[in-house]
Amino acid sequence: MARFYGEFLGPGDVGFDIGAHVGSRARAWRRLGARVIAVEPQPDFLRILRLFFGRDRGVTIVPTAAGARAGRARLGVSTATPTVSSMSPDWIESVAADRGFARVRWDRSIEVEVATLDELIAAHGEPAFCKIDVEGFEVDVLEGLTRPLRGLSFEYLPAAHDASLQALDHLERLGAAAGGYRYNYSPVETMQFVGDRWLDAADLVQLLERLRPLGRSGDVYARLDRPAPGLAAPPPS
Repeated sequence: MARFYGEFLGPGDVGFDIGAHVGSRARAWRRLGARVIAVEPQPDFLRILRLFFGRDRGVTIVPTAAGARAGRARLGVSTATPTVSSMSPDWIESVAADRGFARVRWDRSIEVEVATLDELIAAHGEPAFCKIDVEGFEVDVLEGLTRPLRGLSFEYLPAAHDASLQALDHLERLGAAAGGYRYNYSPVETMQFVGDRWLDAADLVQLLERLRPLGRSGDVYARLDRPAPGLAAPPPS
């Protein structure tokens, strides 16, 4: 994992881990010398993060969700499978019909604080990389961002294909003034890209359409093709 993310993060960089869960990314990023902003609203995960990283000055644990607007919102929690807790009722409804989620129940909800990515940047600095894994709430998270970031990723689920296309469309608008984004795809937890070539948005959509019938999730990665002045260039692939 550290080798994989070394393409995006290095010593002194800031990484945003939106949906930090139990901190697997945070641990890898710290090995790279990056400073980590771990954003996680679920109380059980927050206890684990504080246990693992509470004494690490290089990790800032932010006990909020990220979204389009600051305030408070409801988080639908799956007690048995908390990694698929979500703030998106539409996403829950769409994936509930998928066989992979047949045994998942969102059996309670809690109210959580919400901050925008713009607010997190103002408080902690601009990240060199931002990972977004928030179970269908990715579009809302991106709507709270008004500037292009050097690199980021968001989760892709075939059962929520249209939502991923909306997230991609938002990135295209954000990146237009900074040279545009190029994209790649990593199947779930493989820490490998499907190809050596970074794609434009149209080619990525074609790739996702081919992967969709397989029913396997993964992550879309984006990096600026030609960063605007003031944004560091991405490392070579």
